[in-house]
Amino acid sequence: MSAADWLISLMWLALTAYVLLGGADFGGGFWDLVAGGSRRGAAQRDLIEQSIGPVWEANHVWLIFVIVLCWTGFPAVFAAVASTMYIPLTLVALGIIARGASFAFRKASTQLRERRLFGAAFAGSSVLTPFFLGTVAGGIASGRVPPGIGEGGIVTSWWNPTSVLGGVLSVVLAAYLAAVYLCADARRTGSAILLRAFRLRALTSGLVAGGVALGGIVVLRYDAPVLFNGLTSLTVALPVVLLSGVGGLASLGALLRGHYLAARLCAGGAVGALLWAWAVAQYPLVLPPVTAIDDVSARPEVLSVALAVSAVGAVLLIPSLIWMFVLFQRPAPDGGQSEHGHG
Repeated sequence: MSAADWLISLMWLALTAYVLLGGADFGGGFWDLVAGGSRRGAAQRDLIEQSIGPVWEANHVWLIFVIVLCWTGFPAVFAAVASTMYIPLTLVALGIIARGASFAFRKASTQLRERRLFGAAFAGSSVLTPFFLGTVAGGIASGRVPPGIGEGGIVTSWWNPTSVLGGVLSVVLAAYLAAVYLCADARRTGSAILLRAFRLRALTSGLVAGGVALGGIVVLRYDAPVLFNGLTSLTVALPVVLLSGVGGLASLGALLRGHYLAARLCAGGAVGALLWAWAVAQYPLVLPPVTAIDDVSARPEVLSVALAVSAVGAVLLIPSLIWMFVLFQRPAPDGGQSEHGHG
Protein backbone atom coordinates (compact mmCIF):
# COMPACT_ATOMS: atom_id res chain seq x y z
CA MET A 1 0.00 0.00 0.00
CA SER A 2 1.15 3.50 -0.80
CA ALA A 3 1.22 6.38 1.67
CA ALA A 4 -1.91 7.72 -0.02
CA ASP A 5 -3.67 4.39 0.60
CA TRP A 6 -2.69 4.46 4.26
CA LEU A 7 -3.92 8.02 4.65
CA ILE A 8 -7.28 7.39 3.03
CA SER A 9 -7.66 4.24 5.16
CA LEU A 10 -7.06 6.40 8.22
CA MET A 11 -9.70 8.84 6.98
CA TRP A 12 -12.14 5.98 6.57
CA LEU A 13 -11.47 4.74 10.10
CA ALA A 14 -12.21 8.23 11.43
CA LEU A 15 -15.34 8.42 9.27
CA THR A 16 -16.46 5.07 10.69
CA ALA A 17 -15.98 6.40 14.22
CA TYR A 18 -18.03 9.48 13.35
CA VAL A 19 -20.85 7.39 11.89
CA LEU A 20 -20.97 5.01 14.87
CA LEU A 21 -20.64 7.67 17.57
CA GLY A 22 -21.76 11.00 16.13
CA GLY A 23 -24.37 9.25 14.01
CA ALA A 24 -25.93 7.73 17.12
CA ASP A 25 -26.12 11.20 18.67
CA PHE A 26 -28.04 12.41 15.61
CA GLY A 27 -30.27 9.39 16.04
CA GLY A 28 -30.96 10.45 19.60
CA GLY A 29 -32.34 13.69 18.18
CA PHE A 30 -34.60 11.67 15.88
CA TRP A 31 -36.12 9.81 18.84
CA ASP A 32 -36.42 13.12 20.68
CA LEU A 33 -38.49 14.37 17.76
CA VAL A 34 -40.98 11.48 17.90
CA ALA A 35 -41.05 11.02 21.71
CA GLY A 36 -44.43 12.71 22.06
CA GLY A 37 -45.72 15.68 24.01
CA SER A 38 -43.80 17.49 26.72
CA ARG A 39 -45.29 15.32 29.45
CA ARG A 40 -45.57 11.94 27.72
CA GLY A 41 -42.10 12.14 26.18
CA ALA A 42 -40.32 13.67 29.18
CA ALA A 43 -38.74 10.42 30.42
CA GLN A 44 -37.45 9.48 26.98
CA ARG A 45 -36.02 12.94 26.38
CA ASP A 46 -34.33 12.91 29.78
CA LEU A 47 -32.62 9.62 28.96
CA ILE A 48 -31.53 10.90 25.53
CA GLU A 49 -30.17 14.07 27.09
CA GLN A 50 -28.25 12.14 29.73
CA SER A 51 -26.82 9.78 27.12
CA ILE A 52 -25.53 12.30 24.61
CA GLY A 53 -24.92 15.27 26.90
CA PRO A 54 -21.37 14.42 28.01
CA VAL A 55 -20.05 13.35 24.59
CA TRP A 56 -21.88 15.05 21.74
CA GLU A 57 -19.20 17.70 21.22
CA ALA A 58 -16.35 15.18 21.40
CA ASN A 59 -17.86 13.07 18.64
CA HIS A 60 -17.50 15.87 16.10
CA VAL A 61 -13.71 15.55 16.46
CA TRP A 62 -13.87 12.68 13.98
CA LEU A 63 -15.56 14.77 11.29
CA ILE A 64 -13.04 17.58 11.73
CA PHE A 65 -10.23 15.04 11.51
CA VAL A 66 -11.58 13.66 8.21
CA ILE A 67 -11.91 17.16 6.74
CA VAL A 68 -8.36 18.14 7.76
CA LEU A 69 -6.84 14.93 6.36
CA CYS A 70 -8.73 15.32 3.09
CA TRP A 71 -7.63 18.94 2.79
CA THR A 72 -4.01 18.00 3.53
CA GLY A 73 -3.61 14.71 1.70
CA PHE A 74 -6.06 15.09 -1.18
CA PRO A 75 -6.45 18.83 -1.85
CA ALA A 76 -7.91 18.30 -5.33
CA VAL A 77 -10.63 16.07 -3.88
CA PHE A 78 -11.36 18.58 -1.13
CA ALA A 79 -11.65 21.40 -3.68
CA ALA A 80 -13.90 19.40 -5.99
CA VAL A 81 -16.27 18.26 -3.23
CA ALA A 82 -16.41 21.62 -1.43
CA SER A 83 -17.02 23.64 -4.60
CA THR A 84 -19.59 21.25 -6.08
CA MET A 85 -21.40 20.29 -2.87
CA TYR A 86 -21.36 23.66 -1.14
CA ILE A 87 -25.16 23.78 -0.77
CA PRO A 88 -25.60 20.56 1.26
CA LEU A 89 -22.30 21.13 3.09
CA THR A 90 -23.47 24.58 4.16
CA LEU A 91 -26.74 23.08 5.36
CA VAL A 92 -24.78 20.45 7.31
CA ALA A 93 -22.69 23.15 9.00
CA LEU A 94 -25.78 25.17 9.88
CA GLY A 95 -27.48 22.03 11.16
CA ILE A 96 -24.57 21.14 13.45
CA ILE A 97 -24.48 24.69 14.82
CA ALA A 98 -28.25 24.86 15.32
CA ARG A 99 -28.30 21.43 16.92
CA GLY A 100 -25.56 22.23 19.41
CA ALA A 101 -26.90 25.65 20.34
CA SER A 102 -30.48 24.49 20.77
CA PHE A 103 -29.39 21.46 22.80
CA ALA A 104 -27.50 23.72 25.20
CA PHE A 105 -30.21 26.38 25.36
CA ARG A 106 -32.95 23.83 26.05
CA LYS A 107 -31.06 22.57 29.09
CA ALA A 108 -30.69 26.14 30.38
CA SER A 109 -34.29 27.22 29.70
CA THR A 110 -36.93 27.15 32.40
CA GLN A 111 -39.99 28.20 30.37
CA LEU A 112 -41.93 25.41 28.67
CA ARG A 113 -42.42 27.47 25.51
CA GLU A 114 -38.69 28.07 25.17
CA ARG A 115 -37.87 24.43 25.84
CA ARG A 116 -40.30 23.36 23.13
CA LEU A 117 -38.79 25.83 20.66
CA PHE A 118 -35.21 24.75 21.31
CA GLY A 119 -36.25 21.12 21.44
CA ALA A 120 -37.84 21.36 18.00
CA ALA A 121 -34.68 23.01 16.63
CA PHE A 122 -32.50 20.31 18.19
CA ALA A 123 -34.61 17.43 16.92
CA GLY A 124 -35.20 18.88 13.46
CA SER A 125 -31.54 19.62 12.85
CA SER A 126 -30.65 16.14 14.14
CA VAL A 127 -32.64 14.69 11.25
CA LEU A 128 -31.70 17.15 8.50
CA THR A 129 -27.95 17.12 9.20
CA PRO A 130 -27.36 13.37 8.62
CA PHE A 131 -29.70 13.52 5.64
CA PHE A 132 -27.58 16.14 3.89
CA LEU A 133 -24.39 14.34 4.86
CA GLY A 134 -25.86 11.27 3.19
CA THR A 135 -26.69 13.21 0.04
CA VAL A 136 -23.05 14.29 -0.23
CA ALA A 137 -21.92 10.67 0.13
CA GLY A 138 -24.43 9.58 -2.50
CA GLY A 139 -23.26 12.23 -4.94
CA ILE A 140 -19.63 11.16 -4.58
CA ALA A 141 -20.45 7.44 -4.79
CA SER A 142 -22.54 7.89 -7.94
CA GLY A 143 -19.78 9.76 -9.76
CA ARG A 144 -21.36 13.20 -9.76
CA VAL A 145 -18.33 15.05 -8.38
CA PRO A 146 -15.74 15.39 -11.17
CA PRO A 147 -12.27 16.76 -10.41
CA GLY A 148 -11.92 20.52 -10.73
CA ILE A 149 -13.45 23.58 -9.15
CA GLY A 150 -17.24 23.52 -9.40
CA GLU A 151 -17.29 21.13 -12.36
CA GLY A 152 -20.28 19.18 -11.05
CA GLY A 153 -23.91 20.20 -11.04
CA ILE A 154 -24.71 22.58 -8.20
CA VAL A 155 -28.03 20.83 -7.51
CA THR A 156 -27.95 17.54 -9.43
CA SER A 157 -24.73 16.49 -7.72
CA TRP A 158 -26.57 16.02 -4.42
CA TRP A 159 -30.23 15.81 -5.43
CA ASN A 160 -30.49 12.55 -7.37
CA PRO A 161 -31.69 8.99 -6.66
CA THR A 162 -28.44 7.77 -5.06
CA SER A 163 -28.08 10.91 -2.94
CA VAL A 164 -31.66 10.68 -1.69
CA LEU A 165 -31.01 7.01 -0.88
CA GLY A 166 -27.87 8.01 1.00
CA GLY A 167 -29.73 10.68 2.94
CA VAL A 168 -32.62 8.43 3.95
CA LEU A 169 -30.27 5.57 4.85
CA SER A 170 -28.14 7.90 6.99
CA VAL A 171 -31.17 9.03 9.00
CA VAL A 172 -32.49 5.50 9.46
CA LEU A 173 -29.12 4.05 10.45
CA ALA A 174 -28.57 6.88 12.94
CA ALA A 175 -31.97 6.18 14.49
CA TYR A 176 -31.20 2.46 14.61
CA LEU A 177 -27.83 2.92 16.32
CA ALA A 178 -29.26 5.37 18.84
CA ALA A 179 -32.14 3.07 19.76
CA VAL A 180 -29.81 0.09 20.25
CA TYR A 181 -27.39 2.13 22.37
CA LEU A 182 -30.23 3.60 24.42
CA CYS A 183 -31.52 0.15 25.34
CA ALA A 184 -28.49 -0.48 27.55
CA ASP A 185 -28.73 3.05 28.96
CA ALA A 186 -32.40 2.48 29.78
CA ARG A 187 -31.61 -0.79 31.54
CA ARG A 188 -29.02 0.95 33.72
CA THR A 189 -31.66 3.43 34.86
CA GLY A 190 -33.84 0.53 36.01
CA SER A 191 -36.79 1.69 33.89
CA ALA A 192 -38.56 -1.26 32.30
CA ILE A 193 -40.89 1.12 30.44
CA LEU A 194 -38.02 2.97 28.75
CA LEU A 195 -36.27 -0.30 27.98
CA ARG A 196 -39.34 -1.72 26.24
CA ALA A 197 -39.87 1.51 24.33
CA PHE A 198 -36.35 1.72 22.96
CA ARG A 199 -36.09 -2.00 22.26
CA LEU A 200 -39.21 -1.73 20.10
CA ARG A 201 -37.71 1.31 18.35
CA ALA A 202 -34.43 -0.54 17.82
CA LEU A 203 -36.14 -3.58 16.32
CA THR A 204 -38.37 -1.47 14.10
CA SER A 205 -35.65 0.87 12.85
CA GLY A 206 -33.32 -2.09 12.27
CA LEU A 207 -35.88 -3.75 10.02
CA VAL A 208 -36.52 -0.46 8.21
CA ALA A 209 -32.77 0.08 7.72
CA GLY A 210 -32.43 -3.40 6.26
CA GLY A 211 -35.35 -2.77 3.94
CA VAL A 212 -33.95 0.55 2.75
CA ALA A 213 -30.53 -1.03 2.14
CA LEU A 214 -32.02 -3.89 0.13
CA GLY A 215 -34.26 -1.55 -1.85
CA GLY A 216 -31.28 0.68 -2.49
CA ILE A 217 -29.66 -2.05 -4.56
CA VAL A 218 -32.20 -1.37 -7.30
CA VAL A 219 -31.45 2.34 -7.15
CA LEU A 220 -27.70 1.75 -7.40
CA ARG A 221 -28.07 -0.63 -10.31
CA TYR A 222 -29.54 2.07 -12.52
CA ASP A 223 -28.08 5.23 -11.01
CA ALA A 224 -24.60 4.20 -9.77
CA PRO A 225 -23.52 1.16 -11.83
CA VAL A 226 -19.84 1.36 -10.82
CA LEU A 227 -20.74 1.16 -7.14
CA PHE A 228 -23.40 -1.48 -7.79
CA ASN A 229 -20.95 -3.74 -9.63
CA GLY A 230 -18.44 -3.48 -6.80
CA LEU A 231 -20.99 -4.16 -4.08
CA THR A 232 -22.43 -7.22 -5.84
CA SER A 233 -19.12 -8.76 -6.93
CA LEU A 234 -18.00 -11.76 -4.90
CA THR A 235 -14.36 -10.84 -5.48
CA VAL A 236 -14.82 -7.22 -4.45
CA ALA A 237 -17.23 -6.01 -1.75
CA LEU A 238 -20.03 -8.60 -1.59
CA PRO A 239 -18.44 -10.48 1.36
CA VAL A 240 -18.35 -7.21 3.33
CA VAL A 241 -22.00 -6.53 2.41
CA LEU A 242 -22.95 -10.01 3.65
CA LEU A 243 -20.99 -9.39 6.85
CA SER A 244 -23.04 -6.25 7.39
CA GLY A 245 -26.25 -8.21 6.92
CA VAL A 246 -25.16 -10.89 9.38
CA GLY A 247 -24.26 -8.23 11.93
CA GLY A 248 -27.64 -6.58 11.54
CA LEU A 249 -29.52 -9.85 12.03
CA ALA A 250 -27.34 -10.73 15.00
CA SER A 251 -28.09 -7.38 16.63
CA LEU A 252 -31.83 -7.96 16.26
CA GLY A 253 -31.45 -11.42 17.77
CA ALA A 254 -29.46 -10.03 20.68
CA LEU A 255 -32.13 -7.40 21.29
CA LEU A 256 -34.84 -10.05 21.43
CA ARG A 257 -32.80 -12.04 23.95
CA GLY A 258 -32.00 -8.99 26.07
CA HIS A 259 -28.25 -9.07 25.41
CA TYR A 260 -27.77 -5.34 24.95
CA LEU A 261 -23.97 -5.15 24.94
CA ALA A 262 -23.88 -7.78 22.21
CA ALA A 263 -26.60 -5.86 20.37
CA ARG A 264 -24.47 -2.70 20.48
CA LEU A 265 -21.41 -4.49 19.14
CA CYS A 266 -23.32 -6.24 16.36
CA ALA A 267 -25.20 -3.09 15.36
CA GLY A 268 -21.97 -1.11 15.22
CA GLY A 269 -20.34 -3.87 13.22
CA ALA A 270 -23.24 -3.97 10.76
CA VAL A 271 -23.19 -0.24 10.10
CA GLY A 272 -19.39 -0.09 10.01
CA ALA A 273 -19.23 -2.99 7.54
CA LEU A 274 -21.74 -1.25 5.29
CA LEU A 275 -19.54 1.85 5.23
CA TRP A 276 -16.44 -0.20 4.45
CA ALA A 277 -18.30 -2.08 1.73
CA TRP A 278 -18.65 1.26 -0.06
CA ALA A 279 -14.91 1.87 0.30
CA VAL A 280 -13.98 -1.60 -0.98
CA ALA A 281 -16.44 -1.41 -3.87
CA GLN A 282 -15.05 1.96 -4.99
CA TYR A 283 -11.33 1.28 -4.45
CA PRO A 284 -8.98 2.51 -5.92
CA LEU A 285 -11.26 5.32 -7.10
CA VAL A 286 -11.72 8.34 -4.86
CA LEU A 287 -13.94 10.30 -7.25
CA PRO A 288 -15.71 7.83 -9.52
CA PRO A 289 -15.81 6.99 -12.31
CA VAL A 290 -12.15 7.56 -13.25
CA THR A 291 -10.23 9.53 -10.60
CA ALA A 292 -7.96 7.19 -8.59
CA ILE A 293 -6.42 7.83 -5.19
CA ASP A 294 -2.86 8.21 -6.42
CA ASP A 295 -3.94 10.62 -9.17
CA VAL A 296 -5.02 13.33 -6.72
CA SER A 297 -2.87 12.74 -3.64
CA ALA A 298 -0.46 15.31 -2.26
CA ARG A 299 3.33 14.97 -2.45
CA PRO A 300 4.83 11.96 -0.63
CA GLU A 301 6.51 14.27 1.89
CA VAL A 302 3.15 15.78 2.83
CA LEU A 303 1.51 12.37 3.16
CA SER A 304 4.32 11.10 5.39
CA VAL A 305 4.09 14.10 7.71
CA ALA A 306 0.29 13.80 7.87
CA LEU A 307 0.56 10.13 8.84
CA ALA A 308 3.21 10.83 11.47
CA VAL A 309 1.25 13.70 13.03
CA SER A 310 -1.91 11.58 13.02
CA ALA A 311 -0.08 8.77 14.85
CA VAL A 312 1.07 11.17 17.56
CA GLY A 313 -2.43 12.64 17.83
CA ALA A 314 -3.95 9.16 18.13
CA VAL A 315 -1.70 8.34 21.07
CA LEU A 316 -2.92 11.47 22.85
CA LEU A 317 -6.57 11.48 21.82
CA ILE A 318 -7.85 7.92 21.66
CA PRO A 319 -7.00 6.85 25.25
CA SER A 320 -8.62 10.05 26.54
CA LEU A 321 -11.81 9.39 24.59
CA ILE A 322 -11.93 5.76 25.72
CA TRP A 323 -11.44 6.80 29.34
CA MET A 324 -14.22 9.38 29.02
CA PHE A 325 -16.66 6.78 27.66
CA VAL A 326 -15.68 4.34 30.42
CA LEU A 327 -16.26 6.94 33.11
CA PHE A 328 -19.69 7.86 31.84
CA GLN A 329 -20.73 4.21 31.62
CA ARG A 330 -20.03 3.61 35.30
CA PRO A 331 -22.79 3.77 37.93
CA ALA A 332 -22.66 6.79 40.21
CA PRO A 333 -20.85 6.28 43.56
CA ASP A 334 -24.08 6.75 45.52
CA GLY A 335 -25.58 3.69 43.87
CA GLY A 336 -27.63 5.68 41.41
CA GLN A 337 -26.89 6.19 37.79
CA SER A 338 -24.41 8.62 36.36
CA GLU A 339 -25.07 10.80 33.36
CA HIS A 340 -23.66 8.32 30.88
CA GLY A 341 -22.87 8.68 27.21
CA HIS A 342 -23.64 6.11 24.58
CA GLY A 343 -21.02 7.48 22.20
